[in-house]
Amino acid sequence: MLDLACGRGRHARWWAARGHAVTAVDRDAEALHSLAGVAGIEVVQAELEEQTWPLAGRCFDLVVVTNYLWRPRFDALLDTVAPGGLLLYETFTAGQETIGRPARAEFLLQPGELLQRCAGWQVQGFEQGLLAAPARFVQRVAARRPAAAADRHDAQRNSLPEWPLSQG
Repeated sequence: MLDLACGRGRHARWWAARGHAVTAVDRDAEALHSLAGVAGIEVVQAELEEQTWPLAGRCFDLVVVTNYLWRPRFDALLDTVAPGGLLLYETFTAGQETIGRPARAEFLLQPGELLQRCAGWQVQGFEQGLLAAPARFVQRVAARRPAAAADRHDAQRNSLPEWPLSQG
């Protein structure tokens, strides 16, 4: 499981506590320090926006991204999802600038953008709009990469069991 732009690792901790191997990636060394020594978590400090992609050639059965968007790396991010693997992605969308941060367009998804980015994948669920408590405009998608492409990724996968997602 990959927790990308993990911050202090809320998702990484949750998955590791359930016995899954987790790779937690963030640029903030102080935030990552809180994950050091947590069983089952590999910590990778990397500046995702300025250096070589730190996960080149690696694949994960589950990739989780929350509150992070850097479009120049989106294709590389999708490549980290193993064939048959699942992407869970949630971040801010247009409209957020009317109520708070982030407010810059480059950090806000356009309507339906996550669906477009996951074209050809099996979308398990998609939502967009205003959420309450705390108020924020978001898009979220759960999308499974087609399994037909079983290839170079097989040898490098981190394993997670299959589980059903509700179609809501």
